Amino acid sequence: MSSDASAERQFDSFKEFYPYYLAEHSNRTCRRLHFIGSTGVILLVLAALITFNLAFLLFVPVMGYGFAWVGHFFFEHNKPATFKYPLYSLRGDWVMYGDMMAGRIRF
Repeated sequence: MSSDASAERQFDSFKEFYPYYLAEHSNRTCRRLHFIGSTGVILLVLAALITFNLAFLLFVPVMGYGFAWVGHFFFEHNKPATFKYPLYSLRGDWVMYGDMMAGRIRF
């Protein structure tokens, strides 16, 4: 679980934030749920583009955040970084996704 001190921390750059972000995702099931949600987001965006049906985009936040938040609340037992650092957290999710795809982070 995150300590109160780390929850109040300010970051000057994404490079400084990313190690914190990874520490908040130490549980493998949480990381897997993030991966599933992010993959779902990609598929929803592709479906919207292919079918010209923008209704698919309504489900993007549910897919992306839904899986991630289940991972945090039930497996990681912490609050998602999105609540304190929304932009860094969004970027962190995609960087972590890429790191998992590249094998730099265990999936």
